[in-house]
Amino acid sequence: MENLALLWGIIGPGVAGAVFGAGWWFWVDAVVCSAVPVSFLHYLPGIFASLAALMFNCVNKDEIGYDYYSPYGDDSEWRVKLWLFVAYVVSFVCLAGSVGLLVQDALTDKGPSVWTGVAGVLQCVLVLISGLIYWTCHSED
Repeated sequence: MENLALLWGIIGPGVAGAVFGAGWWFWVDAVVCSAVPVSFLHYLPGIFASLAALMFNCVNKDEIGYDYYSPYGDDSEWRVKLWLFVAYVVSFVCLAGSVGLLVQDALTDKGPSVWTGVAGVLQCVLVLISGLIYWTCHSED
């Protein structure tokens, strides 16, 4: 089991980077192949999903436990949990926004194609999964 954790610590960041790149590749493909210009509103879920992944990767896993000691006082644990809560709220809002844009693209003929909406959802999902992969495999050592 120790070797598996060591292997995950070695290949995990590469896997996370590949998943992140795949998410953004789907989005760039949809924008380039779109017959009509894609509005900036369609870009926002992916941008904020990337920021949310960065937000929850700023937290060390050891800071969440009950036995964590902080030199800054006793109330730093709730700050870390609040930061994680805000990061997860931002990530779920991004997912909801991308699904909403997918429905909008599917119901209207004037805007971008349905592939643009599907690529936006795939982008958000893959970017957030890559953030979680990296959070589970990186260490502060």
